[in-house]
Amino acid sequence: MIAQTSPMDEISDPPPIDELTRRLRDGPHDGVYKLLRAYHHADAERRKGLVRNVRSLAMEQPAAVSPVVAELSRFLTDEQRAVRLTTAKLFVTLAKADPDSVVSVVDELADRLGDEAEFYYVRARSAEAVGYVAVEHPAGVITPTVLAELRIGLSFDEPEVTEKLSKALAYIALGNPRRLRHHVSTLGEHLDDENELVRYHLGTAIVSVGCEYPEVLSEVIAPLSARLDDESPHVRGRAAEALGLFVRVAPDTPSFPDKQLETMVERSEELFAIERGRFALARGEESIPPADGADGIGSLDGIREQTDEIVDEITSPAGECPHCGLALSEGGPLMCPRCGVPY
Repeated sequence: MIAQTSPMDEISDPPPIDELTRRLRDGPHDGVYKLLRAYHHADAERRKGLVRNVRSLAMEQPAAVSPVVAELSRFLTDEQRAVRLTTAKLFVTLAKADPDSVVSVVDELADRLGDEAEFYYVRARSAEAVGYVAVEHPAGVITPTVLAELRIGLSFDEPEVTEKLSKALAYIALGNPRRLRHHVSTLGEHLDDENELVRYHLGTAIVSVGCEYPEVLSEVIAPLSARLDDESPHVRGRAAEALGLFVRVAPDTPSFPDKQLETMVERSEELFAIERGRFALARGEESIPPADGADGIGSLDGIREQTDEIVDEITSPAGECPHCGLALSEGGPLMCPRCGVPY
């Protein structure tokens, strides 16, 4: 526990940023808490500069920053939006590298996420940090309140927030599918989002729940079926995978989209979608690997192993705009977002 200080213990003139960063990097941390506290009274540029430097240190040496996360979390409520955003990015970096260290400040991150007056990028980054922690600590940090904020945020009108929220929900489902088993219908309502990553993450969340609770997927047969002709092979594959899990517990479902699955398999060129379409069409036959098959289809371990790689593939540049040279993503708009010229 960090000792409380009296006003007489406070430092009115904080040291240079480089010096404080060096003390964090090299240790010991005695006295660093007091120095960090002093920066709350520094001007906005120094506060932002400090957090930016600490984030750079966290990228290289997260263990050096982990002991002072409680003090750093105070910058999440800084009066300057730029400082709050930089702090949220810092916690994304830490949560990805060392999720254990961020468990103690999940409530503070959730407060930023739940504040509708907050800048949407701050909300998005806060959600992303919560998601990384949820993979390792799904039972301990994802309270009903945090989960409610993530679900409500799916209807938020800023795409940057929705993308990070859907990612966080996917990570929650991968960590503990039980947390989302009563919210599958809400996830299904957003499976038609225009953002490919949102559709992929929500499909991943639904499949993850289906790995342990396949019967609840009855609520999303229609939206999953609609994704079988999605332009993204990874979204098509996840939709087929979820349907395959459901049909194994309800093989006589009259609304099961056999014809759509057959068409998807025939028209798909990507192995990811084809294999999962065949998995769904098999209806549990012995010739097809079961839900816990070694190939990873229908298993939480398989989904965990693939998801980061798939996200990288979705977000990797498809080439450059022939007019201005901007890197373009697969599945992106057919008009360059920089120069506005079709390609």
